[in-house]
Amino acid sequence: VSTFIMWRLYCFINRLIGNMKHIQNGPHFGSPIGGSSGSNSGDPFGGSRPPSPSDSLSKFFEPEKSDVRFNDIAGNEEAKEELKQIVDFLKNNKKYKKMGAKLPKGAILYGPSGTGKTMFAKAIAGESGVPFMYVSGSEFVEMYVGVGAARVRDMFAKARESSPCVVFIDEIDAVGKKRGHSDKNSERDQTLNQILVEMDGFNSLGSDVIVIGATNRLETLDEALLRPGRFDKHVSVDLPDKEGRHKILSLCLKKLPLLDSNINVERLSKKTIGFSGADLTNEIGRAHV
Repeated sequence: VSTFIMWRLYCFINRLIGNMKHIQNGPHFGSPIGGSSGSNSGDPFGGSRPPSPSDSLSKFFEPEKSDVRFNDIAGNEEAKEELKQIVDFLKNNKKYKKMGAKLPKGAILYGPSGTGKTMFAKAIAGESGVPFMYVSGSEFVEMYVGVGAARVRDMFAKARESSPCVVFIDEIDAVGKKRGHSDKNSERDQTLNQILVEMDGFNSLGSDVIVIGATNRLETLDEALLRPGRFDKHVSVDLPDKEGRHKILSLCLKKLPLLDSNINVERLSKKTIGFSGADLTNEIGRAHV
C-alpha cells in the first residue's frame, strides 16, 4: 500500500511541475496560442511579448467593420427591443448615470440553434460603437490547472481598460454548466468561479463592462451565473411565428433582387412551421440557386 501511495505522490508532483513549466514557458509545439505565428498574434493590443497560455483568446472586433444592424434582423421583435435598450445604455451611459440608472451587468441570449443569437451580437457590435470583445466558451477550457481562470482575468482586465465595453461569450454553456461535487470538473469550476467574481465582485466596481452570453442550453447553466447582478436580462430568441417567418422571408427576398418575384411569401410562411431563421435563409438561398 505504501509503495502505491508513494507512486501516486510521485505522479502528482511530476504533473504539478509540468503544469508550472507549461504556464511559465508556454507550449513548445506548433504555432503560439492565438492563431498565426506572428509576434502579435497572442496580444490584441499589438504588444511584442510572446503569447502565454494564460493570455485570453478573446479578440477585439472593430464596430465600423460590422455589416449587421438591427434592421437586418427580423422575426424576433421582442428580443430586438430588449437589446436596443442595452445599446442605448452604451451610447448614452452618462445620461442614464445622471438619472441614477445602472448599466445591466449582462444579458443571456437563449433559444434553439439558428434563431439569430450570434447575429444579434453582431448587431450590438455594429450599433453600439463601443469596443467589442468576442470569445467562445470552449476557449477557456484547458487540461492545465488554472489556465482557464487566468484567461478570464486577462479578458476582463482588457475589457475594463477599454470601458465602456461589451464582452460576447458564445456557447457559454461550455464553461458555465452547473457545478457538481466531483473533482473531475474542478478546472471548469474554477473558470466559472472566476467569471462569477469578475461579473459581480470587487473587481467589477466602477467599470462599464456588459457581458453577453449565448446558449441553446439555458437549463444547464449554473444558477449563480443567471442571478440578477450578473446576467440581469434573459432574452429569449425563439423560433419565429408566422408573422416572424413572413418578415424574415421578405427581408431575404429584398437582398436577392434577381430571384423570381412571383414567390408567394404568405403561403411559404404558412408552410414553414418550426423553421428557424437560418432554415428560412437556407431555403431562399436554394431557390435562388
